[in-house]
Amino acid sequence: MKDWTKLAPKLRQDIVNMVYLAQSGHPGGSLSIIDILIVLYFGGILKYDSKNPQWEERDYFILSKGHASPALYAVLAEAGYFSKEEFFSFRQIDSLLQGHPVNKIPGVEVSTGSLGQGLSVACGIALGKKDKNVFVALGDGELQEGQVWEAAMTAAHYQLNNLIAIVDKNNLQIDGPTKKVMHVGDIAKKFEAFNWEVQKIDGHNFSAIETAFKKALEKKSQKPQVIVASTVKGKGISFMENNHNWHGKAPSEEEMEQVKKELG
Repeated sequence: MKDWTKLAPKLRQDIVNMVYLAQSGHPGGSLSIIDILIVLYFGGILKYDSKNPQWEERDYFILSKGHASPALYAVLAEAGYFSKEEFFSFRQIDSLLQGHPVNKIPGVEVSTGSLGQGLSVACGIALGKKDKNVFVALGDGELQEGQVWEAAMTAAHYQLNNLIAIVDKNNLQIDGPTKKVMHVGDIAKKFEAFNWEVQKIDGHNFSAIETAFKKALEKKSQKPQVIVASTVKGKGISFMENNHNWHGKAPSEEEMEQVKKELG
């Protein structure tokens, strides 16, 4: 599926619909990462079988920034892991689609949401399954967690070149700009200092995303790979873009009408 420009607004609508129906959830960071997930799942990058989620030859994806679950659920449903009817019960007790990913959901490998842990889990999988590719998505605010850097050191030590991290660098977190809350500095240089191969891209440019994934999969060195993707929180919806107040907030009925107009 290469018609990503048509798919992106559709999945953005799915994301906001889920949050609206639940009147709870995290639209901002879901909208910033969705373009990356579209290329990962529909660009021939991630090996998977939605009809057989436990397929032995599959690659692994971990959404470490688990609050962006609406983006993951939108992609998994589009890929055929489950019906979009499940969106109507998002974040409800005993529903399939919980507020953060849980491993009972088809296509979800690991329960996530406690920030900082996903990269460590990804290291373990990559170490145990060196013939498989392991992808993990983190937020830039999440990089404030010390465990991330312990995992980064571990990945380099064990030369996990089958590990590909994606940093969704939207520069905002729940309390405001990352620079003001806890400045993480130059993310690319930090990973380089930890002996990772680093690429920096526009996280909303489909061609750049695809090229970066393909380059990472070439594994020209024994280093783990990281793609630092500059993104816009709330991307695609004018009143949500670059506004940290939409980190974890549901739109009103009036705002939903505006969303529908903007996404077509």
